[in-house]
Amino acid sequence: MRKTAYLFLVLAFFSSCSAHKKTISNREVRRNNQGIQRANRASIDGYKPLTSLQYIDRYKTIAVQEMNLYGIPASITLAQGLFESGSGNGTLARVANNHFGIKCTFDWKGQSYYKDDDNANDCFRVYDRAEDSFRDHSLFLKRKNYTKLFDLDITDYRGWANGLKKAGYATNPNYASLLIGIIEKYHLDQYDSQPAGTATQDTLTVKADQDIVTAPKDSTIKIAPGVKNYTVKQGDTLYNISKRFGLTVDDLKTLNNLADNIIKIGQVLVVAKQ
Repeated sequence: MRKTAYLFLVLAFFSSCSAHKKTISNREVRRNNQGIQRANRASIDGYKPLTSLQYIDRYKTIAVQEMNLYGIPASITLAQGLFESGSGNGTLARVANNHFGIKCTFDWKGQSYYKDDDNANDCFRVYDRAEDSFRDHSLFLKRKNYTKLFDLDITDYRGWANGLKKAGYATNPNYASLLIGIIEKYHLDQYDSQPAGTATQDTLTVKADQDIVTAPKDSTIKIAPGVKNYTVKQGDTLYNISKRFGLTVDDLKTLNNLADNIIKIGQVLVVAKQ
């Protein structure tokens, strides 16, 4: 009897929440959205449209950092950001700093922005900065329904794209193929890790939006007997370098006395000691 009563109360609570969400008036939506727009007026007024390549260049470092911290392929993060935000030019990205179309959930404590999507006046999360949106995206994918994705290799962007669709991230039936198309068009997989012990050559040449991006070949040089060194190239991360040479990120940081995960193009790293 008690169990039945408890179940009834739980159902009543969620029904009440659902009803409240659906009964928000258009007037309340306008008032709320205008408040968000006023708060972000400076960034909205000073906004300049981005090309897809400009978006990638602006946010690739953040995507790689999130990959190193949470294990989500940078290519997937960038592709989702490009698609969901319209290369940063969509309303949610410009007004709410929401680059991934993440909606409000019952546990969301932040501000909200309302926009027609699957339903009229769907509730979307608002962030103070774009970086906060990228971090929340990483945390969002740590939810239970995305657990199986983390069994995939971090270089398996096709598996991740299909897994996201299967787990219900988006309702678009072509979501997986759209992400894969973006990744392959802009060679975003160059920002993911590469298998250890595999001879690789990064060759990125993209002509889009009148932009050209070129990534040179990887190179390995020896400076002293018994010590192997690697010169950091465009698109490298501590994660993919460590995987390439059979190390952990912590090993690599210890060998090079690094306090954080930040590396620069042209930096020479010790990758092995005899």
